[in-house]
Amino acid sequence: MDDGVIERTAACACGQLSIRVRGEPLRVGMCHCLKCQRRTGSLFGAGCFFDMAQVVGTSGAESTYSRPGDSGRSVTFHFCPGCGSSVFWTRDHRPDLMTIAVGAFADPMFPRSTVAFWTEHRHAWLALPEDLATFARNS
Repeated sequence: MDDGVIERTAACACGQLSIRVRGEPLRVGMCHCLKCQRRTGSLFGAGCFFDMAQVVGTSGAESTYSRPGDSGRSVTFHFCPGCGSSVFWTRDHRPDLMTIAVGAFADPMFPRSTVAFWTEHRHAWLALPEDLATFARNS
């Protein structure tokens, strides 16, 4: 379908698990919570939010891991059982949203983050853009 609406596919490192979405993300954000730091092995997690109606579908085998976030609300991560890449996740308190790992799109032109959460856990030497909305927590 070529109706001018962009479609994107995010995938794990080995390409086995993927998710396809239509349209622009509702929001792109960074999470500096300690659990995201451990999950990604990096300084923060970067996720983009799509309305569930924008999700075209998923493909491949997946495993899940659920845990409470720093906010206390439940998050379920969907990851590749082969390579271990976390590709997308859902939150119990927002079943209308799908969050996808920005890096899973492997697109340097992907829209930039406009918000950063849990900046109270941000590494002090990590500079953030001055126009980025920041929140010490995300409750």
